[in-house]
Amino acid sequence: MALPSRGRGRSAQSLKTVESLVEAGLVPEASGLDAVAQKYAIAITPTIAALIDPSDPNDPIARQFVPELAELVTTPDERADPIGDLTHSPVEGIVHRYPDRVLLKAVHVCPVYCRFCFRREMVGPQGLGTLAPAAMDAAFAYIAAHEEIWEVILTGGDPLVLSPRRLSAIMERLADIAHVKVVRFHTRVPVVEPERVDSALIAALKASGKTTYLALHANHPRELTGAASGAIARLVDAGVVMLSQSVLLKGVNDDVETLAALMRGFVENRVKPYYLHHPDLAPGTSHFRIGIAEGQALVAALRGRISGLCQPTYILDIPGGHGKADIGASSIAANGDGCFSVRDFRGVEHRYPPEV
Repeated sequence: MALPSRGRGRSAQSLKTVESLVEAGLVPEASGLDAVAQKYAIAITPTIAALIDPSDPNDPIARQFVPELAELVTTPDERADPIGDLTHSPVEGIVHRYPDRVLLKAVHVCPVYCRFCFRREMVGPQGLGTLAPAAMDAAFAYIAAHEEIWEVILTGGDPLVLSPRRLSAIMERLADIAHVKVVRFHTRVPVVEPERVDSALIAALKASGKTTYLALHANHPRELTGAASGAIARLVDAGVVMLSQSVLLKGVNDDVETLAALMRGFVENRVKPYYLHHPDLAPGTSHFRIGIAEGQALVAALRGRISGLCQPTYILDIPGGHGKADIGASSIAANGDGCFSVRDFRGVEHRYPPEV
């Protein structure tokens, strides 16, 4: 699904300072945002800047990328490492939370910085940076030494900010590890910087004996522009299997019409909806979070509205490093008599097995 750009005359350079946001007309002068910029990285690519409607104070694209003073408010339940990456990091750059897969965080830089990012204290110019060669060697040594690792997930940061040469080098090293069968990339690049997705980058995502998956992060249907659709098509046509991941965000996609349009847009672009994340307890992000019951109601409403192809799994990353849990509203419950009560998409309860 491609929607028209709504921007007007944006700069060809990424916006990375409060001053550049003021010049682009995205924030007012004397906004007080310098304190936010000192704490959390800012970057908005020209593609994303062109999607923002500066006349709309509730623009869902701006809300994702333009800093707000609300980010300076940290609630007691928020934490710097909300999903417990560091708890499961045996060596620098590796997170080994589940038996058969690891995260490889080769870089902590992104083309854009989401204001709700759960790794916001690790990414950006003041973050953890790119893995040094010695640390990269140790990470690959760890993967090679653990034969239970079937999948390597490149995340960060956004791994597709790396040059094709560096991506190829990573894939070549993974090609030498026989027990790794699947390599997955988590990225926003096809949406926020689609011109980067060229033949050289696509070739760099492949390795002999490995299946490549790419999980695309987008949260609003307007992000699926014509240019984004072109980048996705180049990837899929080249044999890269694509999945989606989105975050359920107040003021961005917390209504069933927007979520339905987003999930249909993914499917129309040959991207299988995968995860819909409940927002993590990252510092300064409480203004993005909705209640779990509200999220469950939205997911339940999707089931009766759009095709099964379009259904994401509603996920909560349990704070403290305990992994993901499917928190979609349960539609079945035991009655205590050996039978069950099943709720249909209209909210009507039915007995199973039905009474004879």
